[in-house]
Amino acid sequence: MDRKQLKRASGPLTGEIAIPGDKSISHRSVMFGAIAEGKTTVTNFLMGEDCLSTISCFQKLGVSIQHDNEKVIIEGKGLDGLQEPMELLDVGNSGTTIRLMSGILAGRDFHSTLAGDSSIAKRPMTRVVGPLREMGAKIDGRSNGEFTPISIRGNSLKAISYKLPVASAQVKSSILFAGLQAEGTTTVIEPVSTRDHTERMIKRFGGNINVDGKSIHITGGQRLTAADIHVPGDISSAAFFLVAASIVPDSSVILKNVGLNPTRTGIMDVLTNMGANVSILDSNDEFEPTGDLRIEASTLKGTTIDGEIIPRLIDEIPIIALLATQAEGTTIIKDAEELKVKETNRIDTVVNELKKLGANIEATEDGMIIHGGAPLKGAVVDSHGDHRIGMMLAVASLVTDGAVILENAEAIAVSYPSFFEHMESLTKQ
Repeated sequence: MDRKQLKRASGPLTGEIAIPGDKSISHRSVMFGAIAEGKTTVTNFLMGEDCLSTISCFQKLGVSIQHDNEKVIIEGKGLDGLQEPMELLDVGNSGTTIRLMSGILAGRDFHSTLAGDSSIAKRPMTRVVGPLREMGAKIDGRSNGEFTPISIRGNSLKAISYKLPVASAQVKSSILFAGLQAEGTTTVIEPVSTRDHTERMIKRFGGNINVDGKSIHITGGQRLTAADIHVPGDISSAAFFLVAASIVPDSSVILKNVGLNPTRTGIMDVLTNMGANVSILDSNDEFEPTGDLRIEASTLKGTTIDGEIIPRLIDEIPIIALLATQAEGTTIIKDAEELKVKETNRIDTVVNELKKLGANIEATEDGMIIHGGAPLKGAVVDSHGDHRIGMMLAVASLVTDGAVILENAEAIAVSYPSFFEHMESLTKQ
């Protein structure tokens, strides 16, 4: 267990940093490269533990993948080139890996078993197992497939029309991967639009997909062709420094090459609504929209966050909760039940850890209520193995009176291996 002592910023945050590659896009670049035909080269790949788990799983499926620093080369042989694994497919801490891979493996004519760490063992799999079984996949596992390990015997799949009971890009993507292999046209209907990286990636690799509002249609039997991918910086990682610069007085920070996919930019809307001084310096809109961001300290006010914006910022809610502790007035977050089935129950974990620091915050059934203005104090806090909780608490240390001792700090490497290095670079005077 890595225990790290952190302290209040001695002055404003200044400088610029290049945000590491987007985790969601990095995962998908490997998956699509593996099932496409030809050589795919990925640059600015996130070399975090989750994405390395995805690489490892596809190597066990017989795909040649080489990686050096932030460059990954995948020798794809198409879906039919995947081979039955000789050992367990270990996804580590990655929910994206296990859920999206399930859709790929559901249509392959071999047997595979997937499992991960203790956190993955608690995360619900029925949401993907159910529709994949409807399509014809044979899936078993603990509690009849509710929890890992899960065993998949691929089969000939039939297209379905499926209305998602919860807004989940992972479930949507799993079904779309299966739909690529199914007989007929598969339709996925979302209750609320979620991140569309899978849809964009299908087009990038030469596939056909039709998006009609919240209905997505994909026809089976398609063959994908290799494509080069440059991964933009992860806005979910950028969010920690967007908030840090907003709450540390007199700060001014530039974040380079941040992904600005509109299905992911809810954090930008919240910052603006709360009075933050954030601007896009320049941008481009190619495969995925990107831009450089400037964020400066400002006076913040409370807000209400709910409804259709929630899927656009679900991973940023822990750091938004910290932001709200430094705002004037009350911030209400609701419609965020999905937080309960992340790496931790993020509603309870965020509330409990911020309370240790003196925050005036309370949990609700579907979110939390934060009363701003309470001064934060030093304390011993814990990431509970959740990378986003760990980074949120590290940012909190910048504005606390007294040292913050962060336990299980190593969890941060899951998505942001250079986080502490970047934080230190912005705090040097």
